[in-house]
Amino acid sequence: MPVLTKPPLNPRHEIFHIDRILVPESDRLPRRTHKIIAVLPAYNAERTLAATLADIPVGSIDEVVLVDDGSTDRTVQVAREMGLTVIEHRRNFGYGGNQKTCYRYALDHGADIIVMIHPDYQYDSRVIPLAVGFIELGICDVVLGSRIRSRDEALRGGMPLYKYLSNRFLTAVENFALGQNLGDFHSGFRVWRRAVLERIPFERNSDDFVFDTQVLVQAVHQGFRLGDVPVPVRYFAEASSINFVRSVRYGLGTLGVVGAYWLHRLGVRRSALFEPRSAAVGEAR
Repeated sequence: MPVLTKPPLNPRHEIFHIDRILVPESDRLPRRTHKIIAVLPAYNAERTLAATLADIPVGSIDEVVLVDDGSTDRTVQVAREMGLTVIEHRRNFGYGGNQKTCYRYALDHGADIIVMIHPDYQYDSRVIPLAVGFIELGICDVVLGSRIRSRDEALRGGMPLYKYLSNRFLTAVENFALGQNLGDFHSGFRVWRRAVLERIPFERNSDDFVFDTQVLVQAVHQGFRLGDVPVPVRYFAEASSINFVRSVRYGLGTLGVVGAYWLHRLGVRRSALFEPRSAAVGEAR
């Protein structure tokens, strides 16, 4: 029996209240000592939001926060009907700008561990407690969901060939340049230890998609430990995805960040992206 069944063409799910996920029906579940907040950077996610949340194991997180980046559909209304904490951007700040709001909220509200997952049903949210576990055990400081356990699985899941090839190229370059061994540097499923986001100057990063690369390179520069877990890929019409032109721009931006990192590290040209925050909080480990 396959672990992941192919999603329906229209991955809608009945609207339900978030307490179904946050509040266990039994007190026999193990009690956590860490506060876990899931943040969802959203843009036009009305049709996939409920399906994404329905798969989250009950009791694995304490709060779900949706930051809406100027959606033109009913994303905000659906999120409020479901009981999520909702933050609205009255205009589109960009993907990176959305994540900045997500992380500021989580840090300001006492999260020990922050789960960032796209609300487009592309990532299997059932793996959240498994990814969180690597951080709770002290094995990793950042855990990514890798969509590319194997080439066949990624392509059968609907990943366009050009995206697969560009992902493999960029991930290989980043692994070599940063001394890492990740399967997918460009995942929209990430789990952070609080200290990482307190230490890295993510506020200085781009408001565009290259933000995703910048935060990981910053984490590596600060000496944090990165790891990943396999997450089956799901591509379909309603899943968010950038077009070919923006993908090329993102790829060039990614190479630029890696280059800037090495220039900074060698002392050739300093970059504010890799300078310490003016008021760093917490310890690296």
